[in-house]
Amino acid sequence: MKHGKEHSAGGDEAVSLSKRSTLKWLGAGSVLLSGGALSLPAMAKSDNTACDNTSRLREIPYLGKHQAGVITPEQKEAIFLSLNLTVKTRDEVDSVFKRLTACISDLTRNRQAEKTAGDRMPPAESGILGTYLTADELTVTVSLGHSLFDDRFGFSHVKPQNFVEMTAFPNDRLDPDWCGGDILLQFCANSRETVIYALREVLRRLSGSVAPLWKIDGFLPARDIECRTTPVNLFGFKDGTGNGDAGDAALMDDLVWITKPEPSWIENGSYQAVRLIRFELEFWDRTPLEDQENDFGRHKATGAPMGKASEHDDPEFQRDPHGDRVLFDSHMRRAEPRTTERHVSKLRRRSYSYSLGLTPSGQLDMGLIFISFQNDLKKGFISTQKRLNGEPLERYIKPFGGGYYLVLPGISSAQNYIGESLITAARTQAVSPAD
Repeated sequence: MKHGKEHSAGGDEAVSLSKRSTLKWLGAGSVLLSGGALSLPAMAKSDNTACDNTSRLREIPYLGKHQAGVITPEQKEAIFLSLNLTVKTRDEVDSVFKRLTACISDLTRNRQAEKTAGDRMPPAESGILGTYLTADELTVTVSLGHSLFDDRFGFSHVKPQNFVEMTAFPNDRLDPDWCGGDILLQFCANSRETVIYALREVLRRLSGSVAPLWKIDGFLPARDIECRTTPVNLFGFKDGTGNGDAGDAALMDDLVWITKPEPSWIENGSYQAVRLIRFELEFWDRTPLEDQENDFGRHKATGAPMGKASEHDDPEFQRDPHGDRVLFDSHMRRAEPRTTERHVSKLRRRSYSYSLGLTPSGQLDMGLIFISFQNDLKKGFISTQKRLNGEPLERYIKPFGGGYYLVLPGISSAQNYIGESLITAARTQAVSPAD
């Protein structure tokens, strides 16, 4: 294993508590969170509730039409874990999905830590979050890898036609140990210990059924997440300026969520492109600012297009027909050329930075976990990346891993579970026994 990130109907709206409301329930002697009552004495016994941790009590519902973690506002910390299934039958895969759903249900709500049955038993949970477990805006997003649709479990005949396996682009140096996997789990929250706790709990509950393939940790600047400004990447440039408004449901339906003619079982899911990209930071840090800005097509300090004042100013390419202001081969102009076709290739980006220590040659092993969500891989990420092939920025980047994944639809009710639509489709359209 390699070690290295909707609204109420869609599972993406946090349940928040203000400081004023916190004081109210302290005075009243009880707190009500997401319909469940917790008495003040129970809270007082906890070793991690004495301080004001109101912000960590915010919950993001795991139920909804869509999974949380796709158009949910970015959290500060992330872990991406790729897993291969070690089970042999479709019924066992079904069991994995059910256990995973139960785990996500627990992890995404505030609750007392489970007590261990006895000293001679393994601890009921890791204990790293104390005795009262706060949700901390945790989301766990479940995606399926292309390899899951082979002949092992009888899923090949229900694979969406547009779901392709990631292949190398000219500048890629893909390491098989960092690519693919049957299942990808994206853990996001606002503290490192929360995502680590969630990771360990999932692996504990799925023990014997899955084998980790690769893992990488991501992070975003706290100042940007707290202020809801565009996050800055390790090149020092804003990352995600061109994102569409996640609050625009019609736009998200148009760009992100899968609909017909894809199979009905994956409707309300999405395609996820994951690219692990190493940055040549020592080289970059010795590059003149003028060259950096020309390569991106934006001013470093503000994120504004070259010659403009603000991040979201229109670059007005039509007034720069010869590429004198924003170079033709700049990242921005290639990625989003403002042509009539640009809308269909827009992405919902949700990337994180990473730091893995040092390379064998002693260089910084840092870079970007590029994440994009779209309802069509070819029109979305793949067409965008093809336009970027050969850009000057490639001198400073080296993609080495990742893959394309299929984000499962959301869980409609507590009586349902993640992946249920896939299991049902495979069983009702079965072409060979796989149970």
